Amino acid sequence: MADPSDTVRLITRRPRRQRGALKTSRVLSHPANRMPVMLRRALPRRPEARRILVGTLLSAIGRGLTLPFLFIYLTDVRGLTDARAGLVIGWYGVVTLALSPLGGTLIDRFGARRVVVPCLLIEAIGTGSLALVNSTGSALLVMTVVAVGSSAIWSGQNTILASLTDDGERQRVFGLNFALLNLGIGIGGMTSGAIVDTARPGTFQTIYLLDAVTYLMPAIILLTLPGVGHRLGSRTGVGGPSPGGYLTVLRDRPFRRLVIFGLILTTCGYAQIEVGFAAYAVRVAQVETRVVAWALAANTVMIVLAQLVVIRRIEGRSRTRALAVVGAVFATAWLVLGAAGLVSGENALLAALCVVACSAIFGFGETMLSPVMPAITNALATDELRGRYNAMSSMIFGISGVIGPVTAGPLIGAADGKVWVATVVGGCLVASLVALSLRRLLSADQDGRMTPTSTSPEPTPAPA
Repeated sequence: MADPSDTVRLITRRPRRQRGALKTSRVLSHPANRMPVMLRRALPRRPEARRILVGTLLSAIGRGLTLPFLFIYLTDVRGLTDARAGLVIGWYGVVTLALSPLGGTLIDRFGARRVVVPCLLIEAIGTGSLALVNSTGSALLVMTVVAVGSSAIWSGQNTILASLTDDGERQRVFGLNFALLNLGIGIGGMTSGAIVDTARPGTFQTIYLLDAVTYLMPAIILLTLPGVGHRLGSRTGVGGPSPGGYLTVLRDRPFRRLVIFGLILTTCGYAQIEVGFAAYAVRVAQVETRVVAWALAANTVMIVLAQLVVIRRIEGRSRTRALAVVGAVFATAWLVLGAAGLVSGENALLAALCVVACSAIFGFGETMLSPVMPAITNALATDELRGRYNAMSSMIFGISGVIGPVTAGPLIGAADGKVWVATVVGGCLVASLVALSLRRLLSADQDGRMTPTSTSPEPTPAPA
């Protein structure tokens, strides 16, 4: 008769293959090993889309080299007054905003490829020419060239990415694109911070020339992909029905609601970072300018580290609810910044920590907004009008970029910044309500919700 203990051992002993599978599962579940898995999952299926993402990273490194220093370069190196430097930067925003609708129309009519490649070349020429400006007039001229180039790049690249991905992966890919953008800007910013010196104008000229070179990288990548970025949708013959224009886009009720959400959120969110956040931190919370630099670094670190995790967590969940959470997160960030102003007189260290925490919390909200907003936009868009939809979406940031800085100064000057804090917090919460009202206007697929019949189709070939 068999020993009962042998029977127990036989029952409880796992097969070798099962034990190996469990060991592999434990290895993959370790936080240090999950990141490569999540990165592979976020990568688009098509190699062409992956190469487009490489171009995003390379151009972002160049953008990061110069992004923090334009105002300093124009004032401290080229001798422009603060007012004139502000005029030059504001002029760039106005020209970009004015030309964005034309960019969307050209993308739909001729294809994103024929618009994005020339714009990248123009942007490279303009950025490189910034190294040569020596007056207000030359700065305005060069920034006009830069604005012409940048007016259609973002919407064109989003249109290309949308054409290379299907609905099931598009949200992940847009999130990864945003993470790579911030990673590149962070790398470039840290590099230029160690190089530039206002006493040596040549250091600034060097970073602008390097920035110009990096704009050529995505253009070269596009030129090596002859089947990518051509006109989407069917061509309309003479006498055939027109696919419509911007009026058709604005008649799309769900998209119109999305635009309203975006305008409110970006005006009270993104548009406040450059002016409102910095001004409140320095003047009201009374922290040193280096604390603001640390805060911006914390924002980048949060985005790079959290983006892949957030992409995985929101997949299959309601996109409109994610947008509502973004509004609540942004409101929380501004409340934390408001707390910095309240404690600054008693505890400078705590005030500094609140400023850094505000920027990090804001970055967490960005990791949800960046994949969801373009995913909904392209879920609503038709191929014939995809360029216009993406151009309209990018114009949201341009419009809020004009409204936000203009309103931030007077609001921060009222009641020690309390009016400004109340306004941006309230605005972000209103945006959350608008996002929730959008849900009933979307289908389950457009809202990204998993349904029993939802499937993820294989990506279609790039339009020729």
